[in-house]
Amino acid sequence: MSISGTSVEELLSTADRLLSGLRVGATSTGRHRGAALALRTALEIAVDRTLDAAVPGLAGTTMRAKMLCLRCYTAAETARRTGAVWSHLCLGCHYHQYEIGPTRDQVRGWRTEVYELVQELAP
Repeated sequence: MSISGTSVEELLSTADRLLSGLRVGATSTGRHRGAALALRTALEIAVDRTLDAAVPGLAGTTMRAKMLCLRCYTAAETARRTGAVWSHLCLGCHYHQYEIGPTRDQVRGWRTEVYELVQELAP
């Protein structure tokens, strides 16, 4: 099954480029946070598409609420994995003064998980 939607594909590609270091002028931590943000956005788009197909009108709801609704419209394991990786990505893309940002390996793992989840969530 292919990934549904060009914007999701572009976001996954952006994450790949950031992880490969092709963006000169940014620190590795900045690239990792940027990749995490692109991955989180791609996952959120996939969740929105899934829920919109099942219950139109949830677009104005918070993502946390959407994650709770997701288990009613997908397999329990898919909903659990989606919520878990989304939470990790939220933490990974925010700057915290006394924390080291996500490592390249962490973001690569999230990238793999997001790709799989986008495919599972595709209508």
